Amino acid sequence: MGSSRILIIGPSWVGDMLMSQSLYRQLKIQHPNCEIDVLAPDWCRGLIERMPEIANSIAMPVGHGSLQWGVRKRLAAVLEKRGYDQAIVLPNSFKSALIPWLAQIPLRTGWLGEMRYVLLNDPRKLDKAAFPRMVERYVALAGKGVRRASELPAIVPPRLTVSSEGQRTALAEFDLPPEGLVGLCPGAEFGPAKRWPDYHYAALASRLIADGKQVACFGSAKDAEVVETIREQLPDEQQAAFHGLAGRTSLPQAIDLLAACEAVVTNDSGLMHVAAAVETPLVALYGPTSPEFTPPLSDRAEVIRLIDGYLKVRKGEAEAGYHQSMIDIKPEQVLDALKRVLAQ
Repeated sequence: MGSSRILIIGPSWVGDMLMSQSLYRQLKIQHPNCEIDVLAPDWCRGLIERMPEIANSIAMPVGHGSLQWGVRKRLAAVLEKRGYDQAIVLPNSFKSALIPWLAQIPLRTGWLGEMRYVLLNDPRKLDKAAFPRMVERYVALAGKGVRRASELPAIVPPRLTVSSEGQRTALAEFDLPPEGLVGLCPGAEFGPAKRWPDYHYAALASRLIADGKQVACFGSAKDAEVVETIREQLPDEQQAAFHGLAGRTSLPQAIDLLAACEAVVTNDSGLMHVAAAVETPLVALYGPTSPEFTPPLSDRAEVIRLIDGYLKVRKGEAEAGYHQSMIDIKPEQVLDALKRVLAQ
């Protein structure tokens, strides 16, 4: 399999896509000459193009959860001509396994789920307790016969390529300093329960600016409202040192700018995993979701969480839908954690 071609059916979310890079890095260790292509949604392709292990990024033309049989069949016909030796299917849905089957890829690997016995001819039965972290479940698909996480090789963490030229250009475009910049990532998918409250972010930003830092607030267009809410809570004289970037940067620009920050404070989000993958010191704030399942894969990260277990909630009971466990994390705790990761 040393010179084989492998097609990865990639995850649909930024954080999951970042964690899947550990699989690609492991495949390259085991088979240095293999060629890896990733089929993924457009919004993830900016990440894939910063993964040196990947030969080609292929656009997934079908929306998340949509069948569109004809579209899948046409794409499969194109992929069949590329002569893949193996497909590794990372999502657990029936639909995600259709294209490799339609493309008649000889070896089709993935965890069993949603009646995929016919579509996968190298199925694996997942014992979730044996693989407690998502990244372990991805890396386990690189080999055979691995029954628990303790049998895996050492996890190679995600590492994205940073463009020095792109970084300089982005810093100039958004009028950001090359030093003394702290990043905040106040957004998170699946609702406000995963978010540290805007007023805590504002208090932290104010303290940082008072200490001579400038603050860049990252996020998607959906996060622009909360970023503006944070800015509005700052004293007038501090607002010039606060840079709201939500919805203004491309994903490659966000990668380069997060790498330019001296530290990042973030919710459990895709951008948290990006910050970890560019090795920026970070403080990750968790509430209902569990850092035992999707931790930042970095030795320069500190996690703050005040509760145990996993709670499947998308909206907390407190004001604005925040979860009480996130409200209880105080800005002083986060500031102390920031000082510790910077001191490392």
